[in-house]
Amino acid sequence: MTIKKDQLILGIETSCDETAVAIVKNGKEIVANIVASQIESHKRFGGVVPEIASRHHVEQVTLVLEEAFRQGEVGIEDIDAIAVTEGPGLVGALLIGVNAAKALAFAHNIPLVNVHHIAGHIYANRLVEEMKFPLLSLVVSGGHTELVFMKEHGHFEVIGETRDDAAGEAYDKVARVLGLPYPGGPHIDCLAHEGTPDLDLPRAWLETGSYDFSFSGLKSAVINSVHNAEQRGEKIAPETLAASFQASVVDVLVTKAVQAAKEYKVKQVLLAGGVAANKGLRTALTTAFNDLKDVQLVIPPLSLCTDNAAMIAAAGSILFDKGKRADLTLNGNPGLDISIHN
Repeated sequence: MTIKKDQLILGIETSCDETAVAIVKNGKEIVANIVASQIESHKRFGGVVPEIASRHHVEQVTLVLEEAFRQGEVGIEDIDAIAVTEGPGLVGALLIGVNAAKALAFAHNIPLVNVHHIAGHIYANRLVEEMKFPLLSLVVSGGHTELVFMKEHGHFEVIGETRDDAAGEAYDKVARVLGLPYPGGPHIDCLAHEGTPDLDLPRAWLETGSYDFSFSGLKSAVINSVHNAEQRGEKIAPETLAASFQASVVDVLVTKAVQAAKEYKVKQVLLAGGVAANKGLRTALTTAFNDLKDVQLVIPPLSLCTDNAAMIAAAGSILFDKGKRADLTLNGNPGLDISIHN
């Protein structure tokens, strides 16, 4: 009897401000997962500076690769394929990961697989729970807010997306108004749990039946509330503002996710993206989907919410099995569309 060899996929992720390398076995088991964060470098600027991010990736990528192999106790000769984030992201940052992956693939004659960053966030859930189709993924991050319908592996249909600010972007902008450090999302989430949502802030439901999102008006309403209070010589308690802002964001995200899950008759709803670490959102989704007995809600652990390479390797494993390959002309694509990246 022939014993089937375990499949090992090396994942590389450098789309923004984390240099990450991981090794994943059979698409579902993390062998190694190393992330070098740049938050401290960007904090003083109040956001990610692309040039600084790229330079840090150059400095870190080889070190992180070596640490992943050391932690995983495997060698490059054990790797079946290299999965790398092609886009979207910061073009300079993407190029570091793409060229590192191409160099390894060329030097060791290993197949190369290009992965969409958001597909990676979605497939982070497969490292927790096997995916059941059809499913819906609520992707919430600093640059993306989307509802993605999947009828099978590798099929991505965006049924709703943000028309302006992504949820995470709105969190960071409101955090600046409150004088909170970057990244603002975790700080607002923490502050929100200390207050009550007493401010009447808008919810952008958009047209009837639309699954799109808009958070620009909410951000403006927060800024106006603060300015109006200052003109009256008053001050809104930061915890009240944070709680009210978060209640508005979470209400829209959860309501639209529930409606879409019902309309598309899905078996699973997956939460994905950096804002998936938000405790208020995780709690509200859990409560809402407790009432939908036929729909399983999957929420990844905090370590798999923010950018990491295990999610890229997990998505890459599926693409590799489907026969997807990239050649050495692969380039970083900052505006890559997930709906045509099947």
